Amino acid sequence: MSARELVVLGTASQVPTRHRNHNGYLLRWDGEGLLFDPGEGTQRQMLHAGVSSHDITRICVTHFHGDHCLGLPGVIQRINLDKVPYPVAVHYPASGEAFFERLRHASAFYETAELRPEPLTGEGGALKPTGRERTPFTLEAARLSHPVDSYGYRLVEPDGRRLLPQKLRAHGISGPDVGRLQREGRVGDVTLGDVSETRRGQRAAFIMDTRLCEGVHALAEGADLLVIEATFRDADEHLAEEHGHLTAAQAARVAAQAGVRTLVLTHFSQRYPDLEGHLDEARRHFDGEIVVAADLMRIPVPGRV
Repeated sequence: MSARELVVLGTASQVPTRHRNHNGYLLRWDGEGLLFDPGEGTQRQMLHAGVSSHDITRICVTHFHGDHCLGLPGVIQRINLDKVPYPVAVHYPASGEAFFERLRHASAFYETAELRPEPLTGEGGALKPTGRERTPFTLEAARLSHPVDSYGYRLVEPDGRRLLPQKLRAHGISGPDVGRLQREGRVGDVTLGDVSETRRGQRAAFIMDTRLCEGVHALAEGADLLVIEATFRDADEHLAEEHGHLTAAQAARVAAQAGVRTLVLTHFSQRYPDLEGHLDEARRHFDGEIVVAADLMRIPVPGRV
């Protein structure tokens, strides 16, 4: 199992189909599990995908339309049933506080686990760490453009350093001195910068229901993995604009402009039984890897370059 992968739990939009459940996406990241937009049926999809409640360390809700949040009651109650032993942060638009409270307490259950509601306000920004991160990263949120308050998310790993064996040899650094150099940044006159190069941190972005806006481009910038809605095709672009959504072509142009490596298209309208058209439209604008998401698919975060 990849330490960094997307587990797709559902890919439909407003109306599910026989082959597509409502939304749900788990991003595994070195022991942390970010569950995005648990729509109706997410708990059952987790069972099919081999995802446990103990895999979830954060829940991120983009907005309070039903296909993105009606699975919350089941997920929350499962977390309590399984007595998850650590706090689970829940991020969501603050304007939907009443919806969150109704979903959280939709029916009677024994509360054995700790949820930490962390509502989003304003333009978003960096979110508090959980304290469970095995490797450092920042989770950020940015406001999107939809008929109700909506936020997208992105995970940003800080840049590190990659040691260069030939430069280590040239400076006579070997054995225990290599570890000392990494810890202290200097051995004698040799600095870490003398024998290494920048190792760019990885990034993953999650963008659901929105028109094109500044937040879309900010979240997508430099993403190794971009998970983005592609509800409509170009012929229905007027519907996308009217209802606050993107077309496959728009999503692909965003990915191309942002330097994305792997583009994952999802959140498909039930009006399209065949998604080849989405793929064709995206290919005209983006020449990187394109994945047309399907339920229960597992998509690895691209390896470092």
